[in-house]
Amino acid sequence: MTSSSDIEATPGSDRPLAPQQPGRFPGWWVVTGCFLVLLVNSGLAFYGLAVYLNAFSNEKGWSLGTISFGTTIFFIVGGAAGMWAAKLIARYDVRYVLVGGAVIAGGSLALLGQVQTQWQMFLVYAVFALGYAGAGLVPATTVVTRWFHAKRAVALSVASTGLSVGGIVITPFAKRFIDEYGMAATTPWLGLFLVVTVVPVSWFLVRPDPEAEGWAPDGIRRAVGEVAPSLTGLPFNEAVATKFYKAVTIGYIFGLGSQVGGIQQLVKLVEERTDPATARFAVTALAATSVVARLVGGRVVQLMPMMRFTVVIAAVQCFALLGLAFFETTLLIFAAIILFGLTIGNLLMMQPLLIAERFGVRDYPRIYSRSQFIGILGVAGGPLLLGWLYDVSGSYRVPYVVAAGCCAVGVAILAVAGPAHTQEA
Repeated sequence: MTSSSDIEATPGSDRPLAPQQPGRFPGWWVVTGCFLVLLVNSGLAFYGLAVYLNAFSNEKGWSLGTISFGTTIFFIVGGAAGMWAAKLIARYDVRYVLVGGAVIAGGSLALLGQVQTQWQMFLVYAVFALGYAGAGLVPATTVVTRWFHAKRAVALSVASTGLSVGGIVITPFAKRFIDEYGMAATTPWLGLFLVVTVVPVSWFLVRPDPEAEGWAPDGIRRAVGEVAPSLTGLPFNEAVATKFYKAVTIGYIFGLGSQVGGIQQLVKLVEERTDPATARFAVTALAATSVVARLVGGRVVQLMPMMRFTVVIAAVQCFALLGLAFFETTLLIFAAIILFGLTIGNLLMMQPLLIAERFGVRDYPRIYSRSQFIGILGVAGGPLLLGWLYDVSGSYRVPYVVAAGCCAVGVAILAVAGPAHTQEA
């Protein structure tokens, strides 16, 4: 991991420590807060998009390609907004960004069920994406990387597990209520739930900086009067010019593009091949597997090279997507879903972890948000591509085969990135 011995601190930027605070290290409460924020945000947004796609298809009769374009708009706007959120985090308390994002996301989600035309759906998705970015991965992972250095992999795995738990405990209920009462009656309550949970959690559990609280990262006490060192890491302009950054960013275009495209179409795929009741458990099975895999992965990456681990799980994702393309029976479909779930949480977790490990925390928000924004080419294009291929072919076989092929391209690019650890590099 990047340390003060790896890269020199900026002269004159040392900060005096706040007075030492009594009690236990609050870093794990910060992780808990980020976990809960991501849980609600992903359950109603990231995984919820698959539910809304299916509902719009059933209630409005719109083509899958058109609805998938709304998902594409969501991810494009969300990626751009992530860069804006990174700038705000550098200037203001991160809690302002989280709370503002929750209010915007909740309000737009409440309006989603009221749309009557396709252009209204596109507009609401765009506003929804602004809130999703403000209460999403960029602010959450930034906070965790500030509070933890040596234990960063474990802390990030725990916090980002909220993404998968949201798909387990929230998304199935959202689908059940939408199936029973419809979008118009359900989404206002979903939006209210998002606001009343994320706002207090963000304000009372999350803290922006350990040094401001009188702590060093990982719970280390500094001596009274000791000066806090400046944040270390590679400057933004140098980081984005490296081969490692370019390979990770481009590789994730294909890796996450195939992943998100596969997730967004999953509910409809299972519903077509089985029945609506079984489809409710598709996201639950996917997310539950992802939870276990991510927690295990957070410890595995401490034992093996991070990039090697990333390449392996991306390769496993290719096989899972091929299984979803060809399997027709419920048992085999859910076997492929479980295999897919083993990769989802870890692949998403590894992108911020790789960037923080290689480039440090100094310019992490800008470096990660830019990489995430460029990756929107895949994240936004994946659902659109799979939706269009479904409209053209009439089944999900061709779309998921293409997704597996895109994932294989991502594996090849990530394989040439080089090591993440600075001493190895």
